[in-house]
Amino acid sequence: MSTEITDNAEQGRYEIRVDGDLAGFAEYERGDGAVVFTHTEVDSAFEGKGVGSALARGALDDVRAKGRSVVPLCPFIKKWIGKHPDYQDLVR
Repeated sequence: MSTEITDNAEQGRYEIRVDGDLAGFAEYERGDGAVVFTHTEVDSAFEGKGVGSALARGALDDVRAKGRSVVPLCPFIKKWIGKHPDYQDLVR
């Protein structure tokens, strides 16, 4: 299974593709040096395969690389950060 995570800034979301197919996305809004995650969705065909976790990690790694912080309004992203202490420093 090959995954690719991209920042689709035009649509305000990070997308994950599995073997070329769109498998999920994490919607966000940008504001004052922060990325506000509002909603995450994974296609039911890809649930239970670690796609959501890969998406969260990839999106948060990109946010970190760009020197921004995170406001996790999305319950999925908030819960994921809670389980991964090495990402809690990103939370504003």
